[in-house]
Amino acid sequence: MFDIAPAGDGRGSAPDAEPFAAAAPLPPLSADMFAPGCPARGMPIRIGEKWSGLVVVCLADGPRRFSELKVPLRGVTPKVLTDTLRALERDGMITRTAYEEMPPRVEYALTGLGRSLLGPIAACREWAMTHLPELMAARDAYDDANGRAAS
Repeated sequence: MFDIAPAGDGRGSAPDAEPFAAAAPLPPLSADMFAPGCPARGMPIRIGEKWSGLVVVCLADGPRRFSELKVPLRGVTPKVLTDTLRALERDGMITRTAYEEMPPRVEYALTGLGRSLLGPIAACREWAMTHLPELMAARDAYDDANGRAAS
């Protein structure tokens, strides 16, 4: 398992400040830092996986059908949305209810466990809104320094 201790107020440091002023060399990273038993290995919302958190937010107000979810999630393919919904269902974050009607109807809804993600997701969204200008400036500076076109 690993510890992440926030420095200062958690908002980062001034652009010209050194990120770490270590008085002594840092200890080496452990090969077991992310061992198979580490809780971080089973995280349902993966940092690089962009659709799960968005689906959770889409379901915050109540059950939705697949076609309803596709509207705000422009750009997600049906396969990726299906895979995301299955992964969230497997992790106990959502339920899938199929109604025996003609035409068939399927709805997805948050479980209590899934609803518990709304607070952390809101905190991430707030952080992003606060720091987006800094993030974009850092990307632009990196791209300028490395001769890359802005993405």
